[in-house]
Amino acid sequence: MIAYVTVGANDIARAKRFYQAFLPALGYGLTEGPQGLSYALPVAPGQPAMRPEFYVKSPFDGRAASAGNGAMVAFEVPSQAQVRAMHSAAVAAGGTDEGAPGFRAAYGPHFFVGYLRDPQGNKIALFSSDPREPGRDG
Repeated sequence: MIAYVTVGANDIARAKRFYQAFLPALGYGLTEGPQGLSYALPVAPGQPAMRPEFYVKSPFDGRAASAGNGAMVAFEVPSQAQVRAMHSAAVAAGGTDEGAPGFRAAYGPHFFVGYLRDPQGNKIALFSSDPREPGRDG
């Protein structure tokens, strides 16, 4: 089980603007601290944390953050309409479109995805694969 994912950022304020454009809509709450941003799903008192958590931080080694080639973090979204809305909001909040929301021939008929780069260049996917929604083939 993946416990958490961390992406690096040189400008935490820009990163916050980007991630706040869609993570709260997925239920993630934000905690800010001197180390950066920590996003987690809510849990009832006394229950363990929901996994995975998502962190945005300056690199611990003090060097500049950079995006990993081939690395990507994907967030599952409840519907195709929400993929479109969140993708648009994230671009408006400083992200870069890396692939407009839609179906991709390489994936299953219900895999609807939009790709982004955050302000630091980290690749983010927002996807829905609900078989109750219209699929690629009709």
